Amino acid sequence: MSQSRRFNIAGHINREWAKDAVDIILKDAPEGVVTTAAGISPSGTVHFGNFRDVMTAHMIRNELISRGREARLVFSWDNFDRFRKVPVGVPESFEEHIGKPLSAVPDPQGEFDSYAARYQSEFVEAMEKLGIHIEYRDQTEMYRSGVYDEAIVHALQHRDKIAEIVVSFMTDKAIAAKGIDVEQYKEEYYPISVYSKFTDKDATKILSYDGDSTITYLCKITKQEDTINIREDRRVKLNWKPDWAMRWKHEGVVFEPGGPDHASTGGSYDAGSVMAREVFDYTPPVFVAYSFVGIQGLGAKMSGSKGNAVSPLQLLSIYEPELLKWLYERKAPNQQFELAFNSEIYRQYDEFDREHDMIGPSFRQCVGFGQIVGWDADKFTEILDQSELPYDKAVVERRLPLARNWLEKYNAEEMISFNQSVNTEYLSELPEYRKDQLAAFRSEFESMDNPTITDLETLSYKVAKREEYDEKQLKTEQRTFFKDIYNMLISKDRGPRLGTFLWASDREVIIDLLTF
Repeated sequence: MSQSRRFNIAGHINREWAKDAVDIILKDAPEGVVTTAAGISPSGTVHFGNFRDVMTAHMIRNELISRGREARLVFSWDNFDRFRKVPVGVPESFEEHIGKPLSAVPDPQGEFDSYAARYQSEFVEAMEKLGIHIEYRDQTEMYRSGVYDEAIVHALQHRDKIAEIVVSFMTDKAIAAKGIDVEQYKEEYYPISVYSKFTDKDATKILSYDGDSTITYLCKITKQEDTINIREDRRVKLNWKPDWAMRWKHEGVVFEPGGPDHASTGGSYDAGSVMAREVFDYTPPVFVAYSFVGIQGLGAKMSGSKGNAVSPLQLLSIYEPELLKWLYERKAPNQQFELAFNSEIYRQYDEFDREHDMIGPSFRQCVGFGQIVGWDADKFTEILDQSELPYDKAVVERRLPLARNWLEKYNAEEMISFNQSVNTEYLSELPEYRKDQLAAFRSEFESMDNPTITDLETLSYKVAKREEYDEKQLKTEQRTFFKDIYNMLISKDRGPRLGTFLWASDREVIIDLLTF
């Protein structure tokens, strides 16, 4: 029975999918502005997986614009949805609000007008930083304003048809498991929920409908009845599937993506497509399903209900906006990929820099050099100058704060800190000739007056040299010396490029730690 318009994305492995999808969209697209859409229920942090919804629609919008069409991206805040459960991090007392619209639940921290507004604000800020222009739709405002009144009445007048469609997408197994009497279900079905005027909750049951705009409902909590005209007392909301189909027509949507939950065969999109055609007389939008996005480096699986979901704004604390968008854009929606809070981010930045002919510094250099100069941009660029490394000052200023966040917030174990005293434990295990090398290095280092990075690199390699060493043995001895000096300074076998590290570090600290 499905009348959906799914875009067959099989075989697409890169951003070329958008061109093929737009070819299909333009066959039936109306004159004037072409509308793409996305949306989310702000029941918690709008996380990086939800962001793929926006990026998929954003790519289609951009492709339409590249072909000379005026296009927009409409994003719905489904904040007229019910508050379903209290997530981790929210006081248990908020159970009293379960069943109310998300927009009617207070902000747990008292900073925003509502629970929904807290999560909407963070997302909007991230989209602004990413430069993604969005037309937002506050669904509470839309319902309360009355713009959906006639569509709601229309759905009620066609409730038999909607019920028939809903049942047609149920499996026999599901019907049996739920003990549904199909005919009774159809007779009692209403495509709406009602927020009680007595409690503001949706624990209600419709008792009667006059065939136009008047309904009588029972508040299950207070056991009171109420009769309302839905054109005047706007506390009615369409159920999800007819609501989705109704909004497609209202906004003129021609493309909207969806995650696996909506994309499954016989799921929300398929059922909504039939309702769009047979109830609202509207051709459903072209649809593409997208895969989940993974994440590395944060341990436990991310989820809003666990209170540990990663938002786009959090990602922007370590990713440049253009890089973050590029990571989503370079893959077709059906391709999975991962974002990284661990060292995998080095590779992602490097690949982005190569593809966009970016002049350094690399993200790895920002992390390594940045911490040893105390995140001082001027001192950082002096390192690059002395090392004859190419760089763009704007990139330095943009990346240093991100590198610092990445290191200090998520990878503290990789931070470099000097030992508090001489590493006598390590020193006691060294043969005398290696102790002599350290002492010789300290003595010459102490005597140098304003050495350059090159001077210190030369000294570092010179200490372990012996005339009798062949090239292979010399490299081995030099590596050993570097290991010794890093252990004496930071108790690690490796560290930042030694000459640079020594140049940027506190001279007296180095001398003290090498004095034994």
